[in-house]
Amino acid sequence: MAFASAVAGLTLEDDKASRLIRSSVEREFILIGEALSKVSRVDPALFAGIEAGPRIISFRNKRTHEYRTIDLALVWGVIVGSLPGLREQCGGLIQGG
Repeated sequence: MAFASAVAGLTLEDDKASRLIRSSVEREFILIGEALSKVSRVDPALFAGIEAGPRIISFRNKRTHEYRTIDLALVWGVIVGSLPGLREQCGGLIQGG
């Protein structure tokens, strides 16, 4: 997953200190959210297999439209705590299982 490699070795402090990193992270969340939104419309059954799908789309919308009120620690928590599981779950769906 490109996102994982994009943030590899970075920390919350790096994110807070760099507008470039924050912009890159925001862009990756936009891409993930848009992709899941399209899946929800094109293949609702597949989307139903993505447990956190609706929350991810909601997070993408907040990240995009309410960026001034976003808690960067929360964003970094999603990166560290939620994205690895999402990657694994989507990988399993892609593999057909």
